[in-house]
Amino acid sequence: MIVYGLKNCDTCRAARKALPGADFVDVSVDGLPAEVRDRALATFGSGLVNTRSTTWRGLSDEDRAAAPEDLLTAHPKLMKRPLIAQGETLYLGWTEATRTALGV
Repeated sequence: MIVYGLKNCDTCRAARKALPGADFVDVSVDGLPAEVRDRALATFGSGLVNTRSTTWRGLSDEDRAAAPEDLLTAHPKLMKRPLIAQGETLYLGWTEATRTALGV
């Protein structure tokens, strides 16, 4: 299992604490691998982009109009978090549904 997120994100910290055996990838440092990004976009669509974030608010209207894959490549912090990969299954966010599906 791999948790993609930000080291300083409270939600990501909660997920990491509940999933102690999971590997963690800080997308602000390591980026989001293209194959994972593409799978997540195919699964969640534009919902993968966090339009409530500080990073989003700092973008110009022109930048916001870019395709989600371009936005996430240029600004990995725009990803909703955490993104959890368990085998071929992806989960987005640390919701009750995610916790139940993961058995935590």
